[in-house]
Amino acid sequence: MNVSIKAALTAVPFVVIGCSSMPMMSSAPDVPAPIAVPTGSKVSMRTVGVGELTYECREKQGAAGTFEWTFVAPTATLWDANRSKAVGKYYGGPTWESNDGSKVTGKQLAVSPGKEGAIPLQLVQAAPATGNGSMQGVTYIQRLNTVGGVAPKEPCAASSAGQRRQVKYEADYVFYK
Repeated sequence: MNVSIKAALTAVPFVVIGCSSMPMMSSAPDVPAPIAVPTGSKVSMRTVGVGELTYECREKQGAAGTFEWTFVAPTATLWDANRSKAVGKYYGGPTWESNDGSKVTGKQLAVSPGKEGAIPLQLVQAAPATGNGSMQGVTYIQRLNTVGGVAPKEPCAASSAGQRRQVKYEADYVFYK
């Protein structure tokens, strides 16, 4: 084997090791137009939310005597994209809070249908973050790849008014700056 081939083969593990420690460039995922972020927005973090959505059986507004399951609040643990480490939590407001103490709230701008049996995809505009950390500078949040979370299928009637049900869900949350 000639010397240059030996040198190249010896260098390969070092090149691979060097590349594995480089930050990965994240691009915006392909999404339906209604929930696309404005041009120039850059992905800053991707998380997976795993938790529950709470629904309550309530009388339907404007339809006396008719009852429906009404969304009350979310609660979820935010995991890193590999699902190996909890990085924060998501709860009503809506609020995304990082383990570093920073948090952001937001206002829904748009939704797009999710898969059958899943809550919709969503675009949220973030309010300025509180606390120093990963949420600082976040401008938009997308909820993607939703699984579950839809209102219970069991009947909601006057006899069950006030009862609450938790429904499991998962979703990817993509944060932009």
